[in-house]
Amino acid sequence: MTRGFSNPIYLSERIENMIKKSDYLGRGNNGVVYLLPDGKIIKIFNSPKVCKSEYETLVKSRKSEYFPKAYEHGSFYIIRDYVGGVRLDKYLRRNHINRKLTEHIICLYKDFKKLGYRKLDIRCKDLYVQEDYSIKVIDPKNQYDEKVSYPRHLMRGMEKRGRLEEFLHFLKDVDYKLYESWHEKVYIYIAMKKEEDRLKELKKQNELV
Repeated sequence: MTRGFSNPIYLSERIENMIKKSDYLGRGNNGVVYLLPDGKIIKIFNSPKVCKSEYETLVKSRKSEYFPKAYEHGSFYIIRDYVGGVRLDKYLRRNHINRKLTEHIICLYKDFKKLGYRKLDIRCKDLYVQEDYSIKVIDPKNQYDEKVSYPRHLMRGMEKRGRLEEFLHFLKDVDYKLYESWHEKVYIYIAMKKEEDRLKELKKQNELV
């Protein structure tokens, strides 16, 4: 496999040879991911700052079962465990949320707190659902920078796919204190974001007139 990116990124000959022997998995906003012959993945980043931030988050989170293990990094790459499963946003389009998945999401949130994260939130597309309904995190970023006290973006993603009520139903049963803390705030947040989206759309239409 040759390079799947054209950025002016310097990689050592060893890393270039690893990429040539790997399989292309996909491209995101921050870079390109390849599957290595040994089953790990190598992620090539566009920005050394983002690469460093993600690697440091993975290292600090190594005791959590919800994060892949990182093995090596350079200025523009990370080698870590491969994460299989189904991306949560895609999973929710075809599947209901159940109690077990809810329990894992709650445990992930509590792990975020234990790890000292300021941002106690994550996007649906950064979580992968496993066959046993456990979850794995990919692309952790800005967890120590932006302060967010509850998973509002995650629950907004559930709401977009018609699954928020299911999640809150199980949350109420599994951890009533979190339910009491989150359920009103998230609906206020969702309403605010919908109004922002409406105003943006109006502005765009006005600019076209």
